[in-house]
Amino acid sequence: MIGLGLGLAAAGVCTAAVVLSGSAGDSPPVPSTCPQRWGSGDIGGWVPAAADIEGVEESLVPGSPVRALICAYPGDNTRPGGERLAGSRTLTDQTAAMARDLAYLPVATPDVGRMCTQMGGAMTNYLIRFAYPDGRALWVGSAEEVNHCVRTTNGTATSNSYAGPALTTAYKHGVWRPVPPDDPCRGPGDRRGQDKLMVPGRPGRVTVCREAAYVRPPYRKRHGRDVARSLARTLNSLDTVTSQNSCQGTGDAEERSIRLIFDYPEGPPAAVSITMNCVPAIDNGLLQAALNDDVRDQILPLAPS
Repeated sequence: MIGLGLGLAAAGVCTAAVVLSGSAGDSPPVPSTCPQRWGSGDIGGWVPAAADIEGVEESLVPGSPVRALICAYPGDNTRPGGERLAGSRTLTDQTAAMARDLAYLPVATPDVGRMCTQMGGAMTNYLIRFAYPDGRALWVGSAEEVNHCVRTTNGTATSNSYAGPALTTAYKHGVWRPVPPDDPCRGPGDRRGQDKLMVPGRPGRVTVCREAAYVRPPYRKRHGRDVARSLARTLNSLDTVTSQNSCQGTGDAEERSIRLIFDYPEGPPAAVSITMNCVPAIDNGLLQAALNDDVRDQILPLAPS
């Protein structure tokens, strides 16, 4: 059930009575209850304490937690900061799926560029406290927000990937249910490891999407494992730089963009966008690379006409 947030009069009492949990070793204390207020002026991207748990540098949620406490802090994105706790919900049987999906989100460094719209509107900050069988705990902070421009963090690692709607569903209904895209070509395509390789892991297939004219959905053509892995090797052989999620037009004749969606036996897909006649043309959201003739010659025959 959803627990209601306490009023101001009770906030001081509850804050003073917070019980700290953690191992008896080196882990810093992690609050065992929801903070009464959001402690940052940012939308998402904040936790009350960072946990000293193995793997927190590479994954938002390492290991196998058994319980998740979700704390909700609604507000307005034009006046962020200090939102009051509105309620909480504890998940048990949904925790493993939630932790797995958040762990798959790629970690971003602070120098990765982001292009954000500036629409005003309602938003909700979320804190999720993951509890582990050995008594330790880890916080993850994120948000749902109209511009989808949110950072998700465990206090050590941070991701630019957006999980807002799934967090809201989990808080309101007690179910972890990420919503798949209506068109696979337009999904987020965020997968752990994209900060190190253009295409991480061993994909099982690739869908080549080509931008369509007017308002039609992208054309797409699917290829099997051998093509996917060959293309991944080619892309991973390129020299890369940290992505700024932008590029400079070359002024050449306009050519339709291509998006590659690499699917895996488990976990989310990894997407790579290729903006023709733009430098750098190849971008997975965290890394960018130049498009050379060899890559172009390998990709174009795979694309739908």
